[in-house]
Amino acid sequence: MPLSPPDPREPIHLRRIECRGFRRADGLWDIEGRLTDEKAYAFDTEYRGRMEPGDPVHAMAIRVTVDDSLTIRAIEAATDSAPFPVCGDVPPRFEALVGLRMGSGFTRRLTERLGGVHGCTHLVEMMRPIATTAFQTIIPIKAREKAGKGDSDKRPPPVINTCHAFASDGPIVHRHWPQHYTGPETTPAPGPGHAAADPTSAGG
Repeated sequence: MPLSPPDPREPIHLRRIECRGFRRADGLWDIEGRLTDEKAYAFDTEYRGRMEPGDPVHAMAIRVTVDDSLTIRAIEAATDSAPFPVCGDVPPRFEALVGLRMGSGFTRRLTERLGGVHGCTHLVEMMRPIATTAFQTIIPIKAREKAGKGDSDKRPPPVINTCHAFASDGPIVHRHWPQHYTGPETTPAPGPGHAAADPTSAGG
């Protein structure tokens, strides 16, 4: 269901965040994120002079290389546009994230290493959708490959209990992973018209 029609208004600020996942030829995965901020009005700045509508106040990018376990093997950050020259000091510090796994506790460890004065608010914020994109990039592909080989895994799929749709006592898990279902046996399972053929590609 779409949003309701808005009240009369004028545009002020536009933030774009785009994240993309790639499978590399060497078996690793690249997850790239880009962030831009634009104002809808002109204004003057001390360091960059006159900013016209649509000029990027922020333009930043991150490339994270991870393995199948979502462990960061390499990371590169770039600040192409920022309000202050000192903002360019931060990208090299992102190498402190190498070795971290994008899983439970990742946000806390990210903040410990790059929070506050040690990092850049916008680059750090971008790491959260990058982590989600890594999950959505890797998990469905690995699940398909495992199923294609006929491998069985008794462990619960990593998507279980990550959101409302994948609650272990809910109808999606009841239908797709009945062996990991924890709800009452009377819970109806949705038909094919109500669930994706590959549920791991729809959630997260």
